[in-house]
Amino acid sequence: MKKMKAALMYGPGDIRYEQVERPCCPEGGFLLKVKAVGLCGSDIRNLLTDSKAGRYPHIYGHEIVGEIVEIDENVTKYQRGQMVYVYPMAHCLRCENCRNGKHECCTEAESYTDLQGGFAEYIAYSATRVERGAIFEVPEGREPIAATLAEPLSSTYACMENIQVSLGDSVVIIGAGPIGVFLAILARIRGASKVIMIDKNADRLALMEAFGVDHRIDSSKEDPVEKVKEYTNGHGAHKVISANPSIEAQQQSIFMARKCGTVVFFGGVAKNQLTPIDTNAVHYNNLWIYGHYGANSIQVEKAFHLSLSDQFPAEKIISHVLPLTDINQAIELTREGKALKVVLLPEEEYKIHSILKSQK
Repeated sequence: MKKMKAALMYGPGDIRYEQVERPCCPEGGFLLKVKAVGLCGSDIRNLLTDSKAGRYPHIYGHEIVGEIVEIDENVTKYQRGQMVYVYPMAHCLRCENCRNGKHECCTEAESYTDLQGGFAEYIAYSATRVERGAIFEVPEGREPIAATLAEPLSSTYACMENIQVSLGDSVVIIGAGPIGVFLAILARIRGASKVIMIDKNADRLALMEAFGVDHRIDSSKEDPVEKVKEYTNGHGAHKVISANPSIEAQQQSIFMARKCGTVVFFGGVAKNQLTPIDTNAVHYNNLWIYGHYGANSIQVEKAFHLSLSDQFPAEKIISHVLPLTDINQAIELTREGKALKVVLLPEEEYKIHSILKSQK
């Protein structure tokens, strides 16, 4: 059997970079040589908790761009040598939710967290994956590192479209992580007149000025509800998005919205925790509460193209490009707020990246 290097999870916080067996090209599928893989907040949560309940070792990683190096002879839609981005959710396109255009609620979707992921040199995709699609070719000359942003961008793109952020809206985003940045950029693209960012991390808030944020609120020092009211002439915002795993943020978001406004719970809280909400405030202010997760297939495709467009500042968002060997350092940089978005490269790819970077 051929070998490869991968970051294996052996338990909560126990991630080891080791040599393992390289996957084979499945019947009806293809083998991808990983060029770049983004480090997602959900990856970090899974890597630091008992996410596999003892079913270890496991390879995570789902924001994947790579080159098709082996392909089943019966697969004609794709070719060896193609650089592709693979959206992690394989929607069935046949269930009732899919037929209604709600692919993000697909009842027959493959669970990518149960499959071996992309924190490795190679990853195999099955015939089911190939049949269901959501695989997009990265145009020649475009940076595969930037294409890793297509996955987190897809969900934020869908959120902005679904709640219809439009010209003149005031938008509050609670959480200055990568998702918060995507939301701020998209709010501006869609014509929002005022974007307000809230976080407890001063370092992350300091980065927000570069992404079209009008006001930054440090909720560790100021009352965020009062400051939002101040910045919106006492009315509150048209759209308030809680993009973090905080119960407190969800509670406060209700009071940041204006009458007839929309409140979005984008970030899930810890399992088995409940958020007490003042339903009178919801009722008497005619608020809409929207829980957001995922994207439909058209939104996935639109987000992919946007991630590679000149309209989207990928180079500002990706704060660190590190070798996959440094995955533990990448996790700590992200947790401490010192990194905005980390993209990891297998050793060979990182060497090539470093050489090309030094030549610029």
